[in-house]
Amino acid sequence: MIRTLASGIALGMGLMLAVGTASAETAAPTRTDYADKANWLCFPGKAGDACAVDLTTTVINSDGTSRVESFKADPKAPVDCFYVYPTVSTDPGVLSDLKADPAELNVVKQQLARFGSKCRIYAPMYRQFTLAGLRAMMTGQPLPGSTDPATRQTGYQDVVDAWNYYLTHENKGRGVVLIGHSQGSGVLQRLIPAEVEGKPVQKQLVSALILGSNLGVETGKDTGAFKTIPLCKSATQTGCAISYVTFRETSPPPANSRFGKVQTPGMQAACTNPAALGGGKGELKAYLSNDANIASSSGPTPTWVKGKPNPKTPFVALPGFFTGECVSKDGFTYLSAHLNADPADPRTDDVNGDVGTGDLILKDWGLHLIDANIAMGNLVDIVGQQSKAYLAK
Repeated sequence: MIRTLASGIALGMGLMLAVGTASAETAAPTRTDYADKANWLCFPGKAGDACAVDLTTTVINSDGTSRVESFKADPKAPVDCFYVYPTVSTDPGVLSDLKADPAELNVVKQQLARFGSKCRIYAPMYRQFTLAGLRAMMTGQPLPGSTDPATRQTGYQDVVDAWNYYLTHENKGRGVVLIGHSQGSGVLQRLIPAEVEGKPVQKQLVSALILGSNLGVETGKDTGAFKTIPLCKSATQTGCAISYVTFRETSPPPANSRFGKVQTPGMQAACTNPAALGGGKGELKAYLSNDANIASSSGPTPTWVKGKPNPKTPFVALPGFFTGECVSKDGFTYLSAHLNADPADPRTDDVNGDVGTGDLILKDWGLHLIDANIAMGNLVDIVGQQSKAYLAK
């Protein structure tokens, strides 16, 4: 069973729209008041904080045995995380409203809340380009207003305003990790050159996680779109960026892939392997949603362990199941995910994370739906090590 365009947690074409610029002749959008905590998904101390969720995980070994892993956020974490979520809004128009629906609540549970063990979390709502707008664009029938420069500017301006509110009222000189996926990464690819690089706050940048997006770097170098923020080469390096797009080893980017390459001559898409920042292969420590659409099996009901009922925890981890390596091939640069499946053992031999419509897998999207999940354990560990290195300075 494949997640469809309607139900996927993150679709990336919105990031292309997010990086547009407003026309000088276009009226500025109405500004969002980020002093109102209702306009934040996650904010320390907020009642109903969307990141205060159950992240308990069942860790399933290759022999089918399992244990339960608990999770606890650290309210006294020494650094902050500022997150911009991907294209998830199910609102009917081109732009989302500022009300947190199940889609927004779910995505911070999947992609963000686990960082709460290493950082205080700030995640603004923003008027993003919606799934309805994305579907309409992909079918060649754009919704009214979808090509208007002011429409494309609205979500970005929201995030800039939220960022400035955070810096003015909450940061207080603390180190900060910027995190985005898909459309959220596209927004950060505008915000960082405009609002971070060359500004005093750059000294406080612990790292930037630009996930599920084509971050351009000069071929053979570690900088490009970010001129003074290089790619991370170790977990003790700070002020650097981690970026990748994920494809199955058995299904590399096709010629029409929207991910893994950039159009600027002399540049390529960045790939930093969270499992081996210095290069080579490493184990990807995935935290996967305990959902029938993620587990996979040859039987009528997808299960994590053959012959056993699925666990009740919201997340599942499969130690040793994924290996990742950055690959440059046929003009694409991407994180190649190898599944260490063994048909002889009782554990599932596959997981879903592909974008699809009906039974058709859209191979040009790769494993976009689980870009963040597939390396979540690695990313959280890296942020923890980077925060220690930052504080040591």
